[in-house]
Amino acid sequence: MNRLSAFVRRLYRAERGVALVEFAVTLPVIAGFGLYCIELTNYALVNMRVNQIALTLADNASRVGTDSTLSTQQLREVDINDVLQAARYQGQGIRLTTFGRITLSSLENAQQTYDAAPVQRIHWQRCIGLRNATNYNSLYGTTTTTDGTTNTAADDGTLAPSGMGPAGQQVSAPAGSGLMFVQISYEYQPLVTGYFIGSDRRITFTASYIIRDNRDLAQIYNPAPATTRSTCNLYTS
Repeated sequence: MNRLSAFVRRLYRAERGVALVEFAVTLPVIAGFGLYCIELTNYALVNMRVNQIALTLADNASRVGTDSTLSTQQLREVDINDVLQAARYQGQGIRLTTFGRITLSSLENAQQTYDAAPVQRIHWQRCIGLRNATNYNSLYGTTTTTDGTTNTAADDGTLAPSGMGPAGQQVSAPAGSGLMFVQISYEYQPLVTGYFIGSDRRITFTASYIIRDNRDLAQIYNPAPATTRSTCNLYTS
């Protein structure tokens, strides 16, 4: 009994290996917290990148076009493909078009030849990205694949009297003009583990810019040699 008591006293006073034991106990907590901080930082950076790509795309789309003989700028399919390609390159680092979907919409408030009065409508939409799911496609109105390709009532687009965007935050086109509305939805790809972010890893941002020039809003032009249209029934990266 005395030997046992002496052993217990020696064990109580022993200081050898204390640091190692403390390190072993605290390492999982420190490592877990460190990984959480890394994942959260990466998540914030990806959010910022997606937001900036949406803003840049809307800005670029509001500027493109080619001058016509009527002192207006005609928007061509090749112009749209160019700005979508720029967004694709911007998002290469996060594989944006592999794990996401980009929708570019033309919201216009104009009187077409077949209208009795000015009408606000989504005249056309173009898309890129492989992600095909309800929450990744356009959340604020859709058009057909031919809308905007001719200046006829058959391809007039979709009425949007309340504008586009989240409820209470809709944007509307200025009278006699239009704006480029961009929605990007992307599934965040965890750097360490998705456990820190949660089950819904979808990141969605919208952006809009008023058309900068006197754009011909009658239709999208596709002169010879015609280019392939990036219509929203296609899912390409």
